[in-house]
Amino acid sequence: MTKHRHHVHGKDSADKAASGQSGESPAARYRRFRTRQRMANTSYAKFAAGMPFPLDDFQREACEALEQGDNVLVAAPTGAGKTVVADFAMFLAHEHQVKAFYTTPIKALSNQKYHDLSAIYGADHVGLLTGDTSINPEADIVVMTTEVLRNMLYEHSTTLFELRYVILDEVHYLADRFRGPVWEEVIIHLPKSVRIVGLSATVSNVEDFSRWIASVRGTTKLVVSEHRPVPLEQHVMLQANAHTEPEIIDLYRRNARDEATTALNPQLVRRIDQLEHQASRKRSVRNGHGRHQGRGKHTLNRDERYTPHRPDVIDELNFMGMLPGIYFIFSRNGCDQAVEQCIDAGLELTTDDEAMRIHEIVDEMVEGQLSHDDLKALHFSQFRFALEEGFASHHAGMIALFRQIVERLFEEGLVKVVFATETLALGINMPARSVIVEKLEKYDGTGHVTLTPGEFTQLTGRAGRRGIDTIGHAVIVDHRGFVPETAAALSSKRVYPLHSSFKPTFNMAVNLLYSSSYQTARVTLDRSFAQWEANESAWQLEARIDSLHHALEGYEQAFACDRGDFTQLLTLRMQLSDLQKNGRRALKHRTFPTQTARREAFQSLDEQISRLQWDEQHHPCRSCPDLQEHLRWGHRWMREKRELDRVQYRYDSRTGSVARQFDHICDILADLGYLDRYDDGGVASLVLTSGGRLLRRLYSEQDLVLCEAIRSGVLDTLTPQQLAAALSGLVYEPRRGESGEPRRYPGGSTGPVAHVCSQLRMTSTRINAMREDCGLERLADIDFGIVDIVYRWAEDEPLAQVLHDTDLTGGDFVRNMKRLADMLQQVATALPNVPEFDGPLAQKAHDAHLMINRGVVAYSGVD
Repeated sequence: MTKHRHHVHGKDSADKAASGQSGESPAARYRRFRTRQRMANTSYAKFAAGMPFPLDDFQREACEALEQGDNVLVAAPTGAGKTVVADFAMFLAHEHQVKAFYTTPIKALSNQKYHDLSAIYGADHVGLLTGDTSINPEADIVVMTTEVLRNMLYEHSTTLFELRYVILDEVHYLADRFRGPVWEEVIIHLPKSVRIVGLSATVSNVEDFSRWIASVRGTTKLVVSEHRPVPLEQHVMLQANAHTEPEIIDLYRRNARDEATTALNPQLVRRIDQLEHQASRKRSVRNGHGRHQGRGKHTLNRDERYTPHRPDVIDELNFMGMLPGIYFIFSRNGCDQAVEQCIDAGLELTTDDEAMRIHEIVDEMVEGQLSHDDLKALHFSQFRFALEEGFASHHAGMIALFRQIVERLFEEGLVKVVFATETLALGINMPARSVIVEKLEKYDGTGHVTLTPGEFTQLTGRAGRRGIDTIGHAVIVDHRGFVPETAAALSSKRVYPLHSSFKPTFNMAVNLLYSSSYQTARVTLDRSFAQWEANESAWQLEARIDSLHHALEGYEQAFACDRGDFTQLLTLRMQLSDLQKNGRRALKHRTFPTQTARREAFQSLDEQISRLQWDEQHHPCRSCPDLQEHLRWGHRWMREKRELDRVQYRYDSRTGSVARQFDHICDILADLGYLDRYDDGGVASLVLTSGGRLLRRLYSEQDLVLCEAIRSGVLDTLTPQQLAAALSGLVYEPRRGESGEPRRYPGGSTGPVAHVCSQLRMTSTRINAMREDCGLERLADIDFGIVDIVYRWAEDEPLAQVLHDTDLTGGDFVRNMKRLADMLQQVATALPNVPEFDGPLAQKAHDAHLMINRGVVAYSGVD
C-alpha cells in the first residue's frame, strides 16, 4: 500500500487538516475542496496538464504547497519522481519571469541536469556554473553545485536579486563530513524571499530536519512518500561449486498471493546451512580428520563456502532476463578487473547491430575532444572494445568523458552491465532492471565496515526502470561472512538518521564578519542544524539537572548545621580530593618551557593543597557534635554534586557549541592578524584586516595555509610552473596507501619548490597545533605526492608521459588538476581585489591556471 505523510510546520492545525492528514473535520474537508477549485486555474493546473503522466498524490501536494508560497521538503525513494516538484519550481520561475537555481552535490549531476533543462526550456534560458565551467550564468534557470551558490551568497552577487526558487537536490548530503556544511550555509543565508525545494532520501528523522528548516526559513511543507513506483524484490545468488549453475533464491518468504513478506525465506536459510555443512565436510577431509565437524555455528568454517564468480553471476542474470544491471563493487580496481574477467570468459551481451551502434556513438562523443595521444594514454581502444561487448566500468578513476559515454550507452540500453563503485548511486540517472551488490561491507579508509541501511538503500534504489520494468531486482552475491539476517536488517524503509556535519571554518568566519557584526554572526551560527540538533538533545539533560538540584536541596536540608555553611566544608573536601588525586598527574603531562617553570608549577600546587587543608581543618562545622550524621548525608550530596557538574558540562557543551567553535576560530584568526579586535561602546567587536579580506575570497579546506603563504611572500619567487606544483599539495587527496613525498622535487631537494613545500608543511602544522589547543578538530595533512607530476604537466608534457610509471589514474589526475586550476583561478582573482596584495603573483597564478587547464583537464563534459 502506498504510504504518504504530509506535515506542515509553521501553520495552524486547521491548515494541517486541510493538507490531507487523517481525522479532518467536515469544515476542513470543505476548505480542501475549495482549495482544489481555486487550483483548477493555477500554474499547477497548466503544469500538470503538460505532463505525460498523471501526478502522484505526493507530487501534487508538494507542488500546491510551493505555489501557495511554502518551502517544500520532499522525502521519497530513488525513482519515485521527486524531481517533478523541482521541475514545477522552475516552471513557476519561467512563468513569473524570476530566477530559479537548481543545485546538486556533484558536477556530474549538474552537467546532466543542465542538458535535461536545456532540452525543455532551450539553451538560451538555462545556465551552468560548476566552478570550472560557466555557461550563460545570468539565465533564468541556472544549474550549479551547492558550493557555487554558497560563494555567490558570501559575495552578495547581484544575480541573487531576482532569485525566488532554489532546488536543493540530494539535500540529505548535508550529513557528508567534508562537503555537507555547505548545504546548511545555503539554507541559513539565502534571502528570505527565496523558497526552498529540498529533495531527500527517506531518512528516519526527516520530520526533525523539516522542523529545523521551518525554524530558519518559515512555513515548510514536508511530504513523505515511501512508495516505490517499481516494486523491488530482493534475492541472494548462491553457487555450490564451479561445476554447478548459480542459484537465485528470494531473501524474503512469499505469502499465498506470491507476494514478498518481511520474514526471511526459510528455503534460503536451509540452503546456506547445506552449503556450510558441505564446506565443513570438505575442510575436515582435507585436514585428515576423515569425518565432518558438527553443525553448530561455532564449528563451521564459512571461509570455505564457494563464492560465485562475476562472469557466472552475469551469465545467470542474462539467462534469467534480469539485465541490464548495475554491479556494485567497492573498489575501482575490482570494477576494471570485472570487465576483463567477463571479456576473458567469452561473454558477449550485445548483437552485431548494437555493437556497431556503440562504436558509432563512442567515436561521435570522442571526436574533437581529446588527442590521439591522450586517448592512447587512457587505454581508449580497450575501453571501447568492452563497451561493444556490453560491459563497462564506472568510477571516479575514469575521466568525465568516459563516464558520460558509459551513462549514455547504458541509458539507451546498449551497454548491459556496468560495474560501478557506490559513487554512481548518488543521483546519476542510470536506473537498471537489476542491481547486484557483491558484498555487504566496504573499506572506509580505516578498515572494512558493514554497509549502512542508507548506503544499501541508495544502491538498490537504482533497480527498476519506471515505465519499462514492472519489478526491480536487488541481488546480493553470496560471500564470506554473509548471513541473511544482515541483508534483511539493511533493507528497511526509513533507513538512517540525518545528522549535521556543520562546523565553522576560517573562510566562513571572515565572510560572516564581512557582512555582519560579531554578535550577529554568533546568532546566525546558533540557527544551524548542528546547533538545533544539539539543543533538541539537551532537554533530557535539562530534566536530569532539575532532578539533581532537587536531590541536593533535600540533602542540604538534612545536614543543615547551626555552626556554619556545611556545603562550604563539603566543597573544600571535594576540591582537596581532586587536587591530591589529579593535580600532580596533570602537571607531569604538561610541557614547560624550562625546568624552573616546571618546579614553580609543582611548588604552587603544593601551596594550594596546604591552604585547602588548613581551611578544611579549621572550618567551623568541624566542631559540630552532629558532624558524623551530617557527613553521612554529605557524602550523598558530594556524589550527586559531582554528577550534576558532569551533566551540566555535557549540557553546556551542547548549548551554544557551534558559536563557541566560532569563537575559537576567531581567536586564531585574530592571533594571526586576520581580524582586529575593538571596543564598540562596551561591546567587543571584530573587523577584517587586509588579510581577512583576502581570506574571504579563498574557498578551500586549506584556505588559511594558502593565505598565510601569500601573506608571507614565500610564493613570490616561484615561476608559474613551480607555483602550480607547490600548491598541488593543498588540493591533492591521496588514495589509500599513497602519501607523502613526490618521487622527486623539480629543481632537486634544495630547490625553490622543495623549499616552499617545506614552508607550507610547517604552516599547516602550526595551524593544526593552534586548532588542537582550542579543542578544534585537526585539518587533513597536506600532501605533496604529485608535485613532480603537476610540474611536468605545467611544462606541457603529453599525458602519456606525465602518467608513465605512476599509479595515478586518468580520472584521479583530471580531478586533482581541476581542483588545482580552481585554486589558482581563485588566487588570480582574489589578489587584485585586495590592493595590499596585488602584484606579480596574481599574473603568475593566472598563467599557471592556463598551463594546468589544458587538454583532458580542460574538457568540461557539457558539450
